[in-house]
Amino acid sequence: MAATLITGGGGQLASDLAARLDDAVSFSHRELDIADPAALDAAFEALAPELVLNCAAFHNLDECEAHPDRAWTVNVRAVRDLALRCACHGAKLVHVSTNYVFDGRRAEPYAEHDLPAPRSAYALTKLAGEHAALAYAPGAIVVRSGGLYGMAGSASKGGNFVQRMLARAREQGALRMVADQRLQPTFTVDLADAIVAAAERDAAGILHLTASDACSWHEFTVAIMDCAGVEVPVEPVVTRIGPDGIDRPLNGVLARPAADAAGLAPLRPWHAQLRDYLERSGVGVA
Repeated sequence: MAATLITGGGGQLASDLAARLDDAVSFSHRELDIADPAALDAAFEALAPELVLNCAAFHNLDECEAHPDRAWTVNVRAVRDLALRCACHGAKLVHVSTNYVFDGRRAEPYAEHDLPAPRSAYALTKLAGEHAALAYAPGAIVVRSGGLYGMAGSASKGGNFVQRMLARAREQGALRMVADQRLQPTFTVDLADAIVAAAERDAAGILHLTASDACSWHEFTVAIMDCAGVEVPVEPVVTRIGPDGIDRPLNGVLARPAADAAGLAPLRPWHAQLRDYLERSGVGVA
């Protein structure tokens, strides 16, 4: 079997995907810049992959707002170029997207068929990247998820959310966290398993793959502290966006009728995933 090509190597999700696929060849940004067409050509010629898992993205929200052309280059044009090469070489593409493509202004969870309404440079380019993947790579899968954290951490953010909150709690002795933004915090170990299952089933189209159940960022933070045995107060606050601020969806919860129809098992509840992460990471569970 030809190799599986993973882009965005070294990141949280890419690391867990690589650990699950014996034939995987994972490239970091330094090793393979997906915005470099010549580099893409060389990788496809060398590996002749049957499966391509695109975890590469320009995903820092502030940087995307400050450098929208760079966001477009990586999140849209490079995805189109990757999809074109998948089509040419007969490889299946799995492209990772985000719940931020929705504006989050309604109370109900968003299903795969719901109309997106992105409200940031990051979200706009991620939605355009979805269209590029689906338009240029026959049978492509677009996986939307959100609130990701994994064993590899997140270098661009100084560690994943769980790590940052634990460090901040120990340094400051108290925390403040928004209580009006809801999501499904998802351990990348579970997401990687779900993505591999979707590819093995030869699913296609948009799939919502997140942890089961939902919570606010405040509830998630409280659960982190409780599970880790860290006793600090966590003050709930409301989201405030200034005139030049970035609009984050208040409701980032995703429904999954298309994933269910494809026969994919639901992911574990977010609280079970969190406990598993804390045990694996050595923090332990109180």
